[in-house]
Amino acid sequence: MAPLFRADHIGSLLRPQSLLDARSCLSSPSQMYSLDAPQSVKDAETQAVREVVQQQLQEGVRPITDGEYARHIYYGGFFEKLAGFEAKPNLPIPDAFRTDFPTTTGLAKMGAKTRAAVVCTGKIQYKESPYLSEWLVLRENIPKELWHEAKFTIPAPNYQHIQLKPGTAWTKESGYSSDQEYFDDLAKCYAAELQTLYDAGLRNIQVDDPHLTYFCSTQFLGGCQKDGTNADELLDLYTRTHNQLLTNKPADLHVGMHLCRGNMSGSTHWVSGSYEKIAYKLFNETDYQTYYLEFDDIERAGGFEPLRFLPKGKNVVLGLVSTKTPEMEYPDTIKERISAAAAVIASAQGISQEEAMDCLAISPQCGFSSSSLAGGKGMTMDTMWQKLRLVRDIAREVWV
Repeated sequence: MAPLFRADHIGSLLRPQSLLDARSCLSSPSQMYSLDAPQSVKDAETQAVREVVQQQLQEGVRPITDGEYARHIYYGGFFEKLAGFEAKPNLPIPDAFRTDFPTTTGLAKMGAKTRAAVVCTGKIQYKESPYLSEWLVLRENIPKELWHEAKFTIPAPNYQHIQLKPGTAWTKESGYSSDQEYFDDLAKCYAAELQTLYDAGLRNIQVDDPHLTYFCSTQFLGGCQKDGTNADELLDLYTRTHNQLLTNKPADLHVGMHLCRGNMSGSTHWVSGSYEKIAYKLFNETDYQTYYLEFDDIERAGGFEPLRFLPKGKNVVLGLVSTKTPEMEYPDTIKERISAAAAVIASAQGISQEEAMDCLAISPQCGFSSSSLAGGKGMTMDTMWQKLRLVRDIAREVWV
């Protein structure tokens, strides 16, 4: 199955200075889950989305996204809008989090003492759509005949659970007695959100789950062992939940999964390592159609060998252009790497190189601004658009 777009991008875009200025009152990490944005901020977000959509339309950059301009960080605005969840702005590092959790370990080295998270304190219920308002702002800036060319991002269901100390993602007062109960209700909310967005005209959703790459990290796996957590069972719990939220999705709603290793301020990543440890389960035991994978740096992300586990009927968007550095990639080098990835798939599936090319596309390896204030070291607006045009042009040349 061919990807929706041969040239794709992961969703988040650098924020214009006007939006950063407007959001300066909400820039503290402890405010990442704040729902109290003043109208002036919402107006600035709407204007910024209008402008960035127009530039994507003019540049021929697809899919069309809102740059995640209404969010402080890529996972913001979801969990805290579901009934049963409560934002905790200042949980202590490391005590409230998993042992040796790569994100909080890294933040602690930067001097952080606390981190915000969202904890389940009651029955998880879907009473209102977390993201419908964001989609409607994006939609109103796109001609109806182009709605199918838009993409919208949502965080993975395991985002809060994986970072919090085992047994603390839900409280005793919540009424839950197991992680499975917690995820069963959370998956129902996700399924309801997919349906709500679909009913409003959305046809392409990307679920961002960078934390699945932590199961490739010896640091994370070692922390699980210290906590008495069976990492294999934990990964199974998460992949089952992903499948639960997809069970009843509309047939013509495309849903893909993005994985990376962190993309925070100053080009920071939290883990390194090949997809090898999770590739078979990822490709064969989750029901996603498309996988957006980071491959721009072999030392950080490994080579293409894990693609041998990709089954027929699914596709991969190769993240070959870096959002972490302003240096422009050489088109010929990118084309050679696309061919190398296709060769791995062709050999494993027993198909021709041309057939293997049909299940591939390219993109940057991650978003350009996973949080409002984060961007690759030295990355500018001009460079970002150059890179998006580079992806567009290479795809046009490779897939004629």
